[in-house]
Amino acid sequence: MALDISYLPLGFVFTSPGPILVKLGPITIRWYGLLIASAVLIGVTLSQYLAKRRNVNPDLLSDLSIWLVIGAIPAARLYYVLFQWQEYAQRPWDIFAIWKGGIAIHGAIIGGLAVALIFAKLKQVQFWQLTDLVAPSLILGQAIGRWGNFFNSEAFGRPTNLPWKLFIPREITLVDGSKVYPRPPEFIDESFFHPTFLYESLWNVMVFALLMILFFRGLQGKLSLKTGTIFLVYLIGYSLGRFWIEGLRLDSLMLGPLRIAQVVSLIEIAIGLAGLWWLYIRKRPLPDVVSSQTEEKTKRLR
Repeated sequence: MALDISYLPLGFVFTSPGPILVKLGPITIRWYGLLIASAVLIGVTLSQYLAKRRNVNPDLLSDLSIWLVIGAIPAARLYYVLFQWQEYAQRPWDIFAIWKGGIAIHGAIIGGLAVALIFAKLKQVQFWQLTDLVAPSLILGQAIGRWGNFFNSEAFGRPTNLPWKLFIPREITLVDGSKVYPRPPEFIDESFFHPTFLYESLWNVMVFALLMILFFRGLQGKLSLKTGTIFLVYLIGYSLGRFWIEGLRLDSLMLGPLRIAQVVSLIEIAIGLAGLWWLYIRKRPLPDVVSSQTEEKTKRLR
């Protein structure tokens, strides 16, 4: 079926060029993998820069980044697979095909926090200090990574006729000759959908800008930021956007009638608000694996 685009300005259609960037013989480079790798590289560089500005050893962030990749990416995949188990039970060989998409940022956050706690304890550094340094990189990485959904023609929303509507094809032929059908069966005759990946990417860029403003105003003494504030604001800011954007999506991970991402977002907002209340109303530091005095003593011994 031919797509009539004559009514669009300059014949432009907002649609993915496909998941493959380039194929060289047996080597296939996918947009999704390239974007994840780019997000990690940019994130590590940014975290090291922010560490220097807070007089924290940047090598510490390099070491942490390895832990985060090992902990976060498998956890993000496991989280997604568990909530899509009926699908993967039919084709278990695809469980490890992460390059095809299918990772959940909430799983990555859980896995990343778990390994960061262990790392902080072993290195005798403040956990919340680490989260403050990583949070801007994390949200920027999420903004970059969402474009992987664009190239895979996934994570889109309900049908729409808005000017920025996203065209989703009926089927996509992969390099191995197999076909995927990105449109949900109930919307098989619809062509244009909300680009929810774009909404979330733009939202994440705004949250990133907010975190960077807070970070540097704190350094300049214009704000009295307590350790952990940047990460708590990240939890609230990201989750607010994710909650409403998730309501537009057609591929939400579900637990009965509940959209899992919305439930987790509400939990994260509650945690963020409770943390800020603890820091600024109760005026007490967040519980940590080590105290600031212990961290300073460890630095002197090294």
